[in-house]
Amino acid sequence: MNCFSKRLRRTAPIPGSSHNDLIPSTPPRRNGWSWPLQVFQLIGWLVYSYIAIVSFGIYIPLLPPPWNHVAYALTGSSFIVHFLAHIAAVTIDPADASVRVKHSYASPMPLFDRTKQQHVIQDLHCYLCDVNVGPKVKHCSICNKCVESFDHHCKWLNNCVGGRNYRFFFVAMSSATVGTILVIVVVLFVFIQHYLDPHILRTAPQFDSLVGNTTWLVFLPFAPIKTSSAGLLIIAFVTVMLSITCLLLIGPLLVFHLYLLSKGISTYDHIKIQRQKKARKQETHLEPHDSKPYDKSPQIKDSPVDCQSALSHGSSSCQIDNEASLAGRFSESVCAEMENFQRSSKKVKSFRNGSTTHTQNRERNKSMKTMESWNPDSSEEAQSSSVRSSESVPRVQDPLGSSVMTSDYS
Repeated sequence: MNCFSKRLRRTAPIPGSSHNDLIPSTPPRRNGWSWPLQVFQLIGWLVYSYIAIVSFGIYIPLLPPPWNHVAYALTGSSFIVHFLAHIAAVTIDPADASVRVKHSYASPMPLFDRTKQQHVIQDLHCYLCDVNVGPKVKHCSICNKCVESFDHHCKWLNNCVGGRNYRFFFVAMSSATVGTILVIVVVLFVFIQHYLDPHILRTAPQFDSLVGNTTWLVFLPFAPIKTSSAGLLIIAFVTVMLSITCLLLIGPLLVFHLYLLSKGISTYDHIKIQRQKKARKQETHLEPHDSKPYDKSPQIKDSPVDCQSALSHGSSSCQIDNEASLAGRFSESVCAEMENFQRSSKKVKSFRNGSTTHTQNRERNKSMKTMESWNPDSSEEAQSSSVRSSESVPRVQDPLGSSVMTSDYS
């Protein structure tokens, strides 16, 4: 168990310039309607209002029946569900139960002194809220309160997303995705049919009084307003581009939260896991290598050579002895001559297969003595002795009289 690799659960609401600084505190925010409002929150409501007005006031009334009723039902349901879920996610206070019971949101929070505690939440106790919290609680620096089952702080809601309002946040995302797709389909249908067959889009009774296809009516059927074809197409283009932008923002976010739900983790847990993986990768790169570097220095050619032990073990190469020092140092050429001498002695032994073990031992001792008292002319003497030993082998006359055969004693 590596107990020292675990990090303390901590969140600093406002990073101080020094550990001795007193971090200023602000009153906690109750929900997304608390001041100050976020810019993204205002932009979201403006986009929602524009798409709703354009869809239900201009393009869905132009659809031929019964498709206009289907579009009213599906698009209207998605917009109403999104509106209610959005309001709920903004209004619900996601703070921990102990924080909601203790705190009065009108009073400011106490100052946080880093000389006493280094982190806001430590050992499951928040030193700013001064309450004991659970393991999934995090102190949000923007809302300045501890949030139960903290997921993230959403700028579009201007509120934290936690355990109490996460399901409403997820429903708002899902309904917004469905509604945006329906709006894109409706507007593109109207845009294409305007060039292919505009009479399909002019089925409302109000179009009977109009002559030609250049004039169109919007906000049917209650407040018809005349507009040109260019104005209708420009609004359609702007609506499609804006809807595609919203879909590119909401769609990946919805897919990401579907992935988090399948894993059973929150956004904050996912961020912590990614940080831990990154920290482990950095630690592995910074760990010192225990393996010694490969020694590429050339070996010394004039190392002591033990030729006698090589011959005694029957090997055909000279062994380098780096530990014991010999009285005499032979060069590599001398070792080569020794190997040649050993091969010649083996050839001599092949002719003396019928000799006794005593004779073999005597020949081996003689070879060892010859090696010790070796001189450059010893190889010639060995070759002459091998010739003489081969001549001493008894010969048998070939019955045909054409050659002399050597008797086989094996």
